[in-house]
Amino acid sequence: MNSSKSPGLAGFGILKNTTCHTEKKISVFFSIIFMTVGILSNSLAIAILMKAYQRFRQKSKASFLLLASGLVITDLFGHLINGAIAVFVYASDKDWIRFNQSNILCSVFGICMVFFGLCPLFLGSVMAVERCIGVTKPIFHSTKMTSKHVKMMLTMVCLFAVLIALLPILRFRAYQIQASRTWCFYKTEHVEDWEDRFYLLLFSCLGLLALAISFLCNAVTGITLLRVKFKSQQRQGRSHHFEMIIQLLAIMCVSCICWSPFLVSMARIGINASHSKENCETILFALRMATWNQILDPWVYILLRKAVLKNLYKITRGCCGMHIINLHMWELSSIKNSLKVAAISESPVSSKQINLQPLSTTGQ
Repeated sequence: MNSSKSPGLAGFGILKNTTCHTEKKISVFFSIIFMTVGILSNSLAIAILMKAYQRFRQKSKASFLLLASGLVITDLFGHLINGAIAVFVYASDKDWIRFNQSNILCSVFGICMVFFGLCPLFLGSVMAVERCIGVTKPIFHSTKMTSKHVKMMLTMVCLFAVLIALLPILRFRAYQIQASRTWCFYKTEHVEDWEDRFYLLLFSCLGLLALAISFLCNAVTGITLLRVKFKSQQRQGRSHHFEMIIQLLAIMCVSCICWSPFLVSMARIGINASHSKENCETILFALRMATWNQILDPWVYILLRKAVLKNLYKITRGCCGMHIINLHMWELSSIKNSLKVAAISESPVSSKQINLQPLSTTGQ
């Protein structure tokens, strides 16, 4: 009987003969640490976002805060659900035959792994697109990017991720217990059927596409901010430039470093099928790196903001004893300044006024 089409027996062949072993005490310790740190960091980020959303509810920053709230809430539930199942599996000595006779737990675990893996990547790319529109087209962003549209985008992203996660179940293809016996996912060993390869390639291609969109939009945003910075003579706009460039670099680095190994491993298995050289230890290490992205998300998107950077600057200046940057640059709100400077740079009327200002000065 084909184990990929029989939910009751899915993955149990791996349990009889596996060469991938994990130390129980160390693995339980890591699972509890990952889950605890993720829950605490995302809870702190949610509290900060909710407070900020009440302040900027009617302003252009509301759309970014709404998307960021969806991201950290998704990460929080991912740590709660996946972490709780992982700890239960370790505590039960990974005896899947005893507590997973009907394959319900493995199916739920696999669905959650796919959903909570793809949804943050999708939301990250949507946030990158939103920031790119807000910086390059501020007038369009302020008039068209309303809270209603952002909520619709959040709903569509979540529904699309749910559809991808439920696709194997709808096609009567059960999720598989992996060789380490600690998690469930698509079939990654002895992959010969085209449909099993399709699911792996679909997951990896969607994840890599989301990273590529984020990278491209963040690059366009960063280049635009640098161009506006060098053109503008206003000191008020510099705060936003320093803050956003640091955030963009951190976002791109963390997402690519954490997710690329796992996505590339799944793509290799999908392409090479049974000839793939990816072993259990490599996949498990890549999975743990991907888990760190959900832990670092709130610290990159939320906590690496103007107030924190200002305090870091004060500490650095006190240690180095040098006046690198005048603190006057931190006066105004970063998002408000970016929209104002970008709108001024794009407005032909403003450029004419700037060109006529030296003539009026000389005439006086």
